[in-house]
Amino acid sequence: MKKFIRNVATVFSFIIVSVGFSFSAHAASATYIFDPNHTTVSWHANHFGFSNPSGKWQAEGSLVFDRDNPKDSKVNVMVQVAEISTGVKELDKHLKEKLFFDVEKFPTAIFVSDKVTMTGNNTAKVEGVLTFHGVSKPIVLNVKLNKEGINPINNKQTVGFTATTQFNRSGFDMNSLLPGISDEVKIDIEAEATLDKNV
Repeated sequence: MKKFIRNVATVFSFIIVSVGFSFSAHAASATYIFDPNHTTVSWHANHFGFSNPSGKWQAEGSLVFDRDNPKDSKVNVMVQVAEISTGVKELDKHLKEKLFFDVEKFPTAIFVSDKVTMTGNNTAKVEGVLTFHGVSKPIVLNVKLNKEGINPINNKQTVGFTATTQFNRSGFDMNSLLPGISDEVKIDIEAEATLDKNV
């Protein structure tokens, strides 16, 4: 009986130590830098009911990721609007002009978060302000944490996310060819960020 009690006590102590270690290992928030080669923002809009063309931008920025206190996480991202890619050179050129993105005047867009609300174990609503085409408006991202761990390619601590949102382009003073080209624009985001060891 005494041996049984000692074994139970040993196992119980091991569990406490393990849980404590796990908590302390993730207790502090950490700053991550988005990998521009694996962080993209894709948009989708309807074209006069005939099709739903899309385009893609690269993005860069930083993420303060707090796994234990997600509400304290923050994100600051810059989207390279001037580097739009649709896969069609003439369309890229057309979209960069004043009629649409006017990239000479507005080459980038910026999203800065101000609130994170968990909606599941690995999902959250991230609220923030998007500054796009010279206008700043609140938007909400629906975010899923895909994975966190060591990236086997670069051997760095990495977190990966998928996010979606949508907004009306007219809210950002982009009114050209409405309603033929849809006002509503759907956004898909894929992002990877690596731990910044300099912080």
